[in-house]
Parts: sequence; structure tokens; C-alpha cells
Amino acid sequence: MKKTIVVLALVLALVMSVFAGGGKEKSGASSTFQVPEGGYDGSAVTITFYHTMGSNLAEVLAQYIEEFNALYPNITVNATQVGSYDDVRDQISTEITVGNQPNIAYCYPDHVALYNMAGVVATLDDLIESSEVVTRADGSTETLGLTEAQKADFIEGYWNEGKQFGDGLMYTLPWSKSTEVLYYNKTFFDNNGIKVPTTWDEMEEVCAAIKAIDPASIPLGYDSEGNWFITMTEQLESPYTSALEPHYLFDNETNREFVKRFRSWYQKGYLTTQTLYGAYTSGLFVAENGTRSYMSIGSSAGATHQRPTKGADGNYPFEVGIATIPQVNPDRPKVISQGPSVCIFNKSNPQEVIASWLFVKYMTTSTDFQAEFSMTSGYVPVLKSVADHPVYKEFVSKANGGDYISALSASVCLSQQEAYYTSPAFNGSSTARSQVQNLLARSLSAQGNDDEVIDKAFKEAITECEYQN
Repeated sequence: MKKTIVVLALVLALVMSVFAGGGKEKSGASSTFQVPEGGYDGSAVTITFYHTMGSNLAEVLAQYIEEFNALYPNITVNATQVGSYDDVRDQISTEITVGNQPNIAYCYPDHVALYNMAGVVATLDDLIESSEVVTRADGSTETLGLTEAQKADFIEGYWNEGKQFGDGLMYTLPWSKSTEVLYYNKTFFDNNGIKVPTTWDEMEEVCAAIKAIDPASIPLGYDSEGNWFITMTEQLESPYTSALEPHYLFDNETNREFVKRFRSWYQKGYLTTQTLYGAYTSGLFVAENGTRSYMSIGSSAGATHQRPTKGADGNYPFEVGIATIPQVNPDRPKVISQGPSVCIFNKSNPQEVIASWLFVKYMTTSTDFQAEFSMTSGYVPVLKSVADHPVYKEFVSKANGGDYISALSASVCLSQQEAYYTSPAFNGSSTARSQVQNLLARSLSAQGNDDEVIDKAFKEAITECEYQN
């Protein structure tokens, strides 16, 4: 209901902008930003940045805002914590209707697609390519745009997320990222001679082997049914969605077949999910007694939640191993890209947009900031070169399945940087994610004939996607 109100508010804003603009429909492309001649003029501006950071991350941010201000004293940055990611989206969507949106915001692709209904997100292409020279307060200079080396330093999958809106233009830059990884009970695997699965075929064999050893177990817990469905379509090169109409392409035979396969796994007691378990499946993975799992697929940023509690002797009950999630084809690995990016909003004063860009550029291209933010947050840096940052390199060198499990998670994420993918973004892409999540959960657990249950789940998901958007 809340999302419906937000969308209606944006539609109203869009209608009003059409009348104000003499009947010309606004779109994402209408927000194209052009750097004015002379670029940054050094005038005093205040920019507002909406984010979701807790106190520990806000402290890191404040430190680097201070460093940025030493270079650009005429740019005042108001960093504002606004609840969750959805809270940021909802507040901005309301503010857009009165033209009071912030300058910069944490975002996910579907948020940007929503904002673009009113054409208020500034495209970054002209800023990225600008050759205008900017003079800082200390007398040093920099190019307003990104150098070729800076562009190449971004992890490709994270960079490409900014261009997933159907028009080829750049709307976001990545801030910090996470993905999914496979956590496994390394102690159990080693003691029983079990090999970590690298494919879904191997996963099925491992689940069967674990079930034979511990019949009361649920070998695998998978936190996000939505991520699982979407990742399978990517690995299988099967249609999911499109930024252009028709948007919803996931009702096809290839996708029905993998859902049917996983339904059989559920019926054999091989797996559960967050929806079906009723909580994050890490609870099963770290359980000390009762039903437990020996593998858990979840966020790389949640590694500490996948670690068991130390015993009275100061030791962990078991060592945790972390690996890339199983693949359809290990020679063409695909794992999901998650975590916030940032977008910049158009303003009547172009200097606000340029100042916002300078701030975003500073934070996303600083290896110092990316290293410290990543170590504090559990997310991974968006720059390749951070792997060679001395402090971050030392952090990763300590990686293990105990006290330094976050470092172990980060090392796995860095090793698979060529595998990250993102899905098309459009107004309705978040609905598609929600619906395939529901589809998979229902298909796994519903009673009845396999084909009939799966057919009904797919049809209901498509119907809901088209109805809600």
C-alpha cells in the first residue's frame, strides 16, 4: 500500500511537470546533465546526502567529509541518515513532488527508475567525460571527470549497474557492495571427506551425502529466494526481465525446470529458505543442537552472523569455510551484485550538481575511504586497486573462518570480481524481484502435482507484476 502511494505521488508530479513543460513528457533521458562552460566556479553551495549508515560508518564518513572540505571549503556537505533503503526511497519520492529532493542519495536501481518517472536524476556521462580543470583550496588541480585509469579501476559489474536503465546512459556510481557466498561447515566437510560443491549438480550430491550422515539435518539454507531465482536465470542465460517492454520475461520452460528441480530437493529435505524457515537460515547453520544445516548461502556482508558462538574454552565449535556459490557453468560464473550505489539529483543551480559530483567522485575513487569503509561495514570495495592498499591487504591476509571471518568473506568477493551481474532496472523491477521470490517459495512448499503447482505460481507472479505496475 505504501509503495502504491509513493508511485501515485510520483505520477502526479510527472503529470504536473508535463503541463508545466507545455505538454512534453518527461523521462529519464530528460534529466541529462551538461557541464556548463568553465565547470566548477568555486561558489559556496550546500549539498545534502541521504544515506542509511549507522553510527560506526557515519564516523568514517564524517572523517572523509572533513578531508573533502579541506580541498573544497565552499562545499558544505549535510550527511543525513534516513532509516532503511526503502525509507530513503519513500522520503525522496515524496520530496520530488514539491521539488525538494536531496542532492545525493543512497540508491538501488529500482529506486532510480522510480525517480526517473519525474526525470529528476542527473545523468553522469558528461561529468565523467569532462576535461574541465578544477583548482582545489591547496592549489592542486584535478580533472572534473574521471581519468581512464579511474574508470578502469571500478569493478566492471559494479560500474555497469549504473547503465541498466534501457537508454545506455549512466545514472549511478557504486558506493559499496556485497554479494552472495556459500558458507559451509569446514570442520564437518573435512571430517567426512566432503568436497565443496562448485556446481548445482555437485550441490545435489553433497546434500544427499550430508543427509545420509545426519538424517535430521537440512543440509542447505538459502536466505533469498529472489536472488536464487534471478541468479539461476543469469547462470542459465534464460530471460528474466527487460528494461524495455515487455518487461516480465521469466515465465519460460527453462525457468520452470530449475524451479521443479529445487522443489524435488525441498521434498527430500535437502534445503530450506528464509521465507520457509521464517528467519535467516544462518540460525540453522550456527545451531548448537536440534535441526541444523551444514551450508548456508547468504550475504557476504553478514559473515559474522554465520559464525558460531565461542565455547567456554574460547574456541569456536567449528571452522567456517566460504566459497563462491555453485554455478551452472564454472567457466562462466555469475554471482549477484548487491549493496548501495549513489545517484545525483538535478538542481536549478548547476553548481550544486557539480559539487555533488566532486563529492561522489572523491568518495568512490579514494582507495583510503573505500578500504576503511569496507573494513568497517563488511561490504567490499568497488575499486580493484583497494586489494593492494596496505591496510586492506593486511586485513585480508588475516582471513580465517573464526575471528577474521569478514576478511575471509571479502577475499572470496575479491576473487570473483569478474562474475558480478546486475539485472535491468525499470519502474516495476522491484515488483518482479518480490514476485519471483514468492513464486519460488510457493513452488517449493505447496502441496499438489508438481507441474500444476509450478504453473500456478508462475502465472500468479506474472499477473501480479502486470497488475501492480
